[in-house]
Amino acid sequence: MLKLRLSRGGTKKRPVYKVVVADSRFARDGRFIEKVGFFNPLLPKEKKERIGLEAERIKYWLGQGAQPTTRVARILGENELMPMPANGNNPQKAIPKKDRKKEGSEEAKKEEAPKAEAKKEEAPKAEAKKEEAPKEEKK
Repeated sequence: MLKLRLSRGGTKKRPVYKVVVADSRFARDGRFIEKVGFFNPLLPKEKKERIGLEAERIKYWLGQGAQPTTRVARILGENELMPMPANGNNPQKAIPKKDRKKEGSEEAKKEEAPKAEAKKEEAPKAEAKKEEAPKEEKK
């Protein structure tokens, strides 16, 4: 399957990406069919030099069935080469990973707490019934 995706270049902690058409089986930074643009995430969003795209070639490859990755789809949507994709929903993203696990277990505890309380309430009632039953037999 053909993909429109980003191929990383640049140095350590200074990424620059090429927008390439590649077979999905090839490595991210490996072999590609054609370079159709670039993306520099370090520049401010207002600068023209941040993104460069060859619109005609991108439209051609989209017509040939190439599927853009989510990041490339957003870049193409911002440049009006295709419809903007729907925003994803990940409410956990803003929470640090170490806290996500704690909250997950706390949520599980919160869900289990009413069940445990219900069992505790049922247990004394059951014990009370057991205690009452022998008293009645003694009379």
